[in-house]
Amino acid sequence: MHNPTPIPDAAKYVFKQDFVDRYSKLTDWDTFKKYSLSFLRKSIRVNTLKISVKECVNSIEKKGWKLTPIPWCSEGFWIEHTDRRDVGNLWEYHLGYFYVQESASMIPPLVLCPQLHESVLDMAASPGSKTTQIAAMMENTGVLVANDYKSDRLAALGMNVQRVGATNVIITLMSGQGMRNMAFDKILLDAPCSGTGTIGKSLKTIMMWNPTMVNRLSHQQSQLLENAWTLLKPGGTLVYSTCTLEPPEDEGVISAFLTEHTDAALDVIKESELPGLKRSSAVLSFNGDMYHPDVKHCLRIWPQDNYTEGFFVARLKKS
Repeated sequence: MHNPTPIPDAAKYVFKQDFVDRYSKLTDWDTFKKYSLSFLRKSIRVNTLKISVKECVNSIEKKGWKLTPIPWCSEGFWIEHTDRRDVGNLWEYHLGYFYVQESASMIPPLVLCPQLHESVLDMAASPGSKTTQIAAMMENTGVLVANDYKSDRLAALGMNVQRVGATNVIITLMSGQGMRNMAFDKILLDAPCSGTGTIGKSLKTIMMWNPTMVNRLSHQQSQLLENAWTLLKPGGTLVYSTCTLEPPEDEGVISAFLTEHTDAALDVIKESELPGLKRSSAVLSFNGDMYHPDVKHCLRIWPQDNYTEGFFVARLKKS
């Protein structure tokens, strides 16, 4: 296991006691705090729409960068340099040969497993890390709709799609709850969330967190999931993911959905699909609520498990 490097000014951010109490019941608090307040390993994903993995790796390594394969993603690498951190200044980046993407963020598209010529929806797509990964997996075939609900978020999405040469992408601007009259083989709902798995990337999460916000977000996430389900073809696959570790936004949302939908089944995410990824058990009950027993098939990843962002992933099949 990598030894994490603490973020220098993180000490001035004080966790609320409610947060400490809550997370102490869910995991080893001291370890979670240590990894949450540390720099993440910088990682990239080679864009196979423009270059082979081998060619890209060779090109970057010649410039003195060290690349370590991410075991669960064959296009993914942790990247480091003895005295540089400016990955975005590499000309390979500007040419669209790779995308700077956190290693755990690569998991939802891998679990979705889009195929050539399918119709796919990325419901909350900006800034495009997962959209561009899906486009590469589809080899620019089929149709990939990348949607977001705020116009200012579409600028980054559009630039990233263009930079990597993803030509099967249609960008749309609408609320996820308001999407109608479409049908998809596969849908990724990487839902807006409280972000407690990515504290190191945004320390203000520590101050912003409160249970009221979590409950409001879980309601919004349930609405998005409900509407996404209406857009999924029978026999289709929907992946729900968040970068929060809040049970009400994760297992709680999936549990309520399974209870309401007899045409939904939670699919087991096999270890062979994500080799080398350490996972933690799903939360089966929280604050007195017993969740649907099938939530045990959800994928829960704490920051300390693999020295990555924290993530939650569930794969639903529609009968």
